[in-house]
Amino acid sequence: MSAHTIAEAVEITGLTAHTLRYYERDGLLLTDVDRDSAGRRLYSEGDLTWIELVTKLRSTGMPIRDVRRYAELVRAGEHTQGERLALLRSHRAHVMEQLAEITDHLGAIDRKIGIYEDRLSVRG
Repeated sequence: MSAHTIAEAVEITGLTAHTLRYYERDGLLLTDVDRDSAGRRLYSEGDLTWIELVTKLRSTGMPIRDVRRYAELVRAGEHTQGERLALLRSHRAHVMEQLAEITDHLGAIDRKIGIYEDRLSVRG
């Protein structure tokens, strides 16, 4: 099993060291990050996989409290799978609403671009 220093984890995840430490302090990780004999963090592949999921949840707008709740549920065990599913379905619905709104906005931009392209092609 390979372990990664915080510098390597920064490189792999694209997050800052500050963000990685914050995720750990705020209960967003599944387990405590291992430490070497000097007390430096060592991230496992499992840690990095989980951090990738947390990053995706945050990037899609999931509030920290919900990410924390999801992590708590995972740590609590398999009997929480129904709650986890409900939380993820709720978040998915929110993301789909956002996607529909953005798609609508993109359509307005495309229509405006079309107007300018038509006007400029007539003059050219």
